[in-house]
This record gives sequence, C-alpha cells and structure tokens, in this order.
Amino acid sequence: MTTHDWLIPDWPAPANVRACVTTRSGGVSVAPFDTFNLGDHVGDDPAAVVANRGHLLEVFGCRPAWLRQVHGICVVEANPAQVAEADGNWTATPGVACTAMTADCLPALFCDRAGTRVAAAHAGWRGLAGGVLEATVRALDVAPEELLVWLGPAIGPQAFEVGAEVREAFVGRHADAKCAFVPGIAPGKFMADIYQLARIRLAAVGVTAVSGGGLCTYGDPRFYSYRRSARTGRFVSLVWLQP
Repeated sequence: MTTHDWLIPDWPAPANVRACVTTRSGGVSVAPFDTFNLGDHVGDDPAAVVANRGHLLEVFGCRPAWLRQVHGICVVEANPAQVAEADGNWTATPGVACTAMTADCLPALFCDRAGTRVAAAHAGWRGLAGGVLEATVRALDVAPEELLVWLGPAIGPQAFEVGAEVREAFVGRHADAKCAFVPGIAPGKFMADIYQLARIRLAAVGVTAVSGGGLCTYGDPRFYSYRRSARTGRFVSLVWLQP
C-alpha cells in the first residue's frame, strides 16, 4: 500500500503538531470505494474499512478518535475507545488524533501556537451555519489569537450550488457573508464559497491565522466527492500531538 499522494498541511504549526489528509489511494476497498475508504457507514465491506483504518495506525502510530458525524455543532474531547456522535473533537493528549471524515464537506484542523492542544471539525453547510467552528474554538479553551487553523479539501465555489435558504442561513448571521455567494445559472440558485464562509465565521470570533483552502473535492479525482458520485467513500483529515 502507498501513501504517496496523501497531503501534509502547509501551515505554521509547532513542530510537535502533526497532520495529514488521506486520499483515495493506499487501501484495499474496491469500486466504487476504491481504495482507501475510511467511512464505515457508506456500504463498503466492513473488513476493508477495518484494514484501511489499521493501515492508518501503522503509518502514523497515532490513535484516531472516530466520530459519528451528524452535521451538527457538538464538539467532544477525543476518545479513541468511543465513537461519539459529534462533528468535532479536541485533545491535549499526545498520540490521540482528532479526525474529520469528509467527501465535499469542509474539514478544519486546529492547534494552538504553543502546541498543547489540537482539534478537528467537520463542517458541511448546516454545521458551518450552525456554528461548529465557533464551538470548536470554545472547546479548545484557548485565546482565539493563539489558534491556528488549516482548511482542508472541500467542494469548491465553482461546484457548490445551493438554494436561497442556504445563503440566508449565513447572511442572516453575518452580512459580509454576501460576498461568498454569486448567482448560479438556475433561477434562485447560488454558487457558494465554503472556504470564504469559514474564514468569515472564524474571524468573527477572533481567529484570523487561517491557512489552506482551494482544493476542490468535486473536481479533484484524488478525493471522494458525494456530489460527483453519491455512492462513494470518505477520506479523513487528522491532527495530533506527537508523543
């Protein structure tokens, strides 16, 4: 198995903070989940998912804390022994990896400048509008100016078509969110920039050291994309403190 095209985030994190984003390659799942699917809820062979997750542990040596994501705003302390129903987790324990599984939704990785805490958040539009990023900031219990954030691969603004109700969910909270929407081709539709929306939400709570953004899961075949193919796998963005 290979990890040659997995991504290492380019962000100014402390040396003891490690992070990675997996891709479709490096695993044992067969089509349409080929090959490194990590989602156990998408219809893939459970044995293949177990093997893929085991390989992740072999490569990095960290213990991932998996979540049952529900497009909400609950953020919990990461616990590798328990699959919590939440859309974000944080830890101050070295060797425990916070995770966000996605296939178009936005994964956001967090750490503090001192390298003592990390977190991961899964932000679809519902979670983003509801405040999952803000909830992650609160859970970390660190001054916002001491936080660093990296935005991972998500559906890009040329592919993310939404209805007026989605636009209103953001603009109703932050008027400057208008700039993240442009009219779509179809009447009443808009093209949304989820990266810009995330930066607006983070800036509103004082987090301005934000890196990443710009990789489109829909257009980049390295990644799973639910909009491109509804029956598909999930890749993971993970962050941990090196023991």
